[in-house]
Formats: sequence, structure tokens, C-alpha cells
Amino acid sequence: MQTVNIHEAKTHLSRLIEAGVRGEPFIIAKAGTPLVVVTAIAPPATSPRIGFLVGQGSAPGDFDTMCQVEIEEMFYGDHSPT
Repeated sequence: MQTVNIHEAKTHLSRLIEAGVRGEPFIIAKAGTPLVVVTAIAPPATSPRIGFLVGQGSAPGDFDTMCQVEIEEMFYGDHSPT
């Protein structure tokens, strides 16, 4: 594992971070004394969004024609014989 002093870490921080992300952890030291180990962290687990509500509810069998008469009356007016 590579050891770098604080000044070198500040100077080459971007390069060191890229190496850490690639799985190459490193140690930051002060005056030769190791202080911290820098290593990549695992990305957060994500759950798939498609199908996440499967089995959580239901829709009536006539969903596509539900309230059809009322909706048509709202759009087209009441055409019932008087």
C-alpha cells in the first residue's frame, strides 16, 4: 500500500482519489507517521423501481370503463330523453 505525506496528498489529491476508486488504497502520513488509510467506499445499493409495488394493491376488472357514463355526461352533457 502506498504511503504519501500530507503535502504530497494535497498536491496530487485528484490522482490519489482516482487510484483509490480503482481499488488502490493509500496511507496519508505526517512526518513518516501513518495517520489515515484512504480507500474507496461501495456505492449505495439501489433497488429497482419497476415493479416495486407489485402485490400492494389491485384495480377493478372494469377499470377502463369505470364511471364512463358520468364522465361522458361531464364532457358531452346529459343527452338522456326528457
